[in-house]
Amino acid sequence: MSDSDVALATPVELDDQPAWTPPTWDEVVREHADRVYRLAYRLTGNSHDAEDLTQETFIRVFRSLASYKPGTFEGWLHRITTNLFLDMARRRSRLRMEGLPDDTDRLAGDDPSPEQVYSETHLDPDLQDALDELPPEFRAAVVLCDVEGLSYEEIGATLGVKLGTVRSRIHRGRQALRASLERRRELTREASA
Repeated sequence: MSDSDVALATPVELDDQPAWTPPTWDEVVREHADRVYRLAYRLTGNSHDAEDLTQETFIRVFRSLASYKPGTFEGWLHRITTNLFLDMARRRSRLRMEGLPDDTDRLAGDDPSPEQVYSETHLDPDLQDALDELPPEFRAAVVLCDVEGLSYEEIGATLGVKLGTVRSRIHRGRQALRASLERRRELTREASA
């Protein structure tokens, strides 16, 4: 390589490594859509909000993909999804609107919906209901830890909070889950007695 070649080469080319090229939109969606939807569903507790959150996540990814610095792509997706969920929860706490029941103008089918099948095979409905009762910050921390299997450090990076805050949110979230599940068990016992 001559001196003029060295001056024109990028640092990556000097290391004989190919430059990072972002994946295509199709590759990102195909590879990560299920995981993003699953996290969104666990955070929101319903399919409509999960679909909206998944769509918003991929829109944000599409807009930011060119500026993404290679690292843990899944962690980046978790962070975007979780931050968008927290934003959505904050907006909703300011705007309290009553929606129509989910079964309005729908005919009942014989087969369960994909969301029902997934919910029934993965999390107990009482547990999902108890998760839905948690404040958004606690729910996000507990879901990322206990459902998605992220480490405390990864959760801290995803939520943009310190490790002590992560531990506190998980501890308090789990306490609230235990209390909620115990109340549900008591109600079930009383109803069956």
